[in-house]
Amino acid sequence: MDKERSVDKLSRYIMYTTVAAAVIAICWFFRDVIIYMLAAGLVALVGRPIMNFLNKLKIKGKGLPSWIYAILTIIIIIAIFLAIVATIIPIIAGIAKDISMVNVESAAQSISVPLEEINGFLISTFPSLGEDFRVETVILNEVKKLNVLNVSLFSSIINSIASFVASFGVGIFSVMFIAFFFLKDDRLFANIIGALVPDRHEKNAREAYSDIEHLLSRYFIGLIVEVFGVALIDFLGLLLIARLGFNASIGIAFICGVLNIIPYVGPLLGGIIGTVLAIVMKYCCALPVGLDVSFWVFIIILVAIFWFAQIIDGLIYQPVIYSNSIKASALEIFIVLLMAGHIGGIIGMLVAIPCYTVLRVIAARFFQNVKFIRKLTGTGGD
Repeated sequence: MDKERSVDKLSRYIMYTTVAAAVIAICWFFRDVIIYMLAAGLVALVGRPIMNFLNKLKIKGKGLPSWIYAILTIIIIIAIFLAIVATIIPIIAGIAKDISMVNVESAAQSISVPLEEINGFLISTFPSLGEDFRVETVILNEVKKLNVLNVSLFSSIINSIASFVASFGVGIFSVMFIAFFFLKDDRLFANIIGALVPDRHEKNAREAYSDIEHLLSRYFIGLIVEVFGVALIDFLGLLLIARLGFNASIGIAFICGVLNIIPYVGPLLGGIIGTVLAIVMKYCCALPVGLDVSFWVFIIILVAIFWFAQIIDGLIYQPVIYSNSIKASALEIFIVLLMAGHIGGIIGMLVAIPCYTVLRVIAARFFQNVKFIRKLTGTGGD
């Protein structure tokens, strides 16, 4: 009898393994469809507050059909996205064009004073470099070798982007089409989950999905607010303090705001890129802009602007987005991001918080009998 039980157990494990392998193979084969569905779910999460607001609108006590509200929500999301793209892309393209036309020799002359200070410091610190050492000569030779400021480089990048956008159109249509049904019937995804889980777990699964939808909706909306909040602070600082001009300020600020999505690494990367772009715009472009101060004072001003934006982000935006929206402590989030960064790098850090939110809710709903889970999620009991 024991032998038969062992055989039955082994057979069951083999069956589970086979089914799991088959599911993974199917998911991999239809990975594009799954990505479209996940992206559509993200659009639905962001559009849910708009949908809820429209549902509250009544004409003589009656509302419109849900499919009309779903279409309006999709139109609003697309309109906002296109408005941002139509505003930002030409500005960034203009900055790229200005940078591509930089005269490297004249640029080196415009910052000759700070370069002389750097050369003096390097020669005194490293005498082996020789009295004739010039850092601008080294940089100029390397730039010429790499030919990174060639206009053809930017043309090839633009052509690649255009090709990507053309192929991306089908994906956008698919995502919006699926998102329409998710918005039209807010129970559609819950019904799909309910159909996939056993009857005894269906109630918990539906409640878990409701919690996940609520938390992720708040998280992604908060993330969008964070991007625009950081970009706004950077924009005002670059425009009013650094005096870079409207186009340069909004272009650099937008880049910094988008990079700020990457936890911990993004703000530093955005600050470095923003500082470099601002210096290039001031000292190297045909129509220089910027506050009329010395080179080092200008750098200090730029660093202060980006640093101030990160202080506001750390004190106001991030506590609301990362802690309050997903109901997790700051230490919890920090550890999760470190682990995700170690496993998957930047991509891992980007998806860490949404994935952790899902796992946290599932654990709270299905593993309340585990003391560690109760303590972590605060779901009651000792």
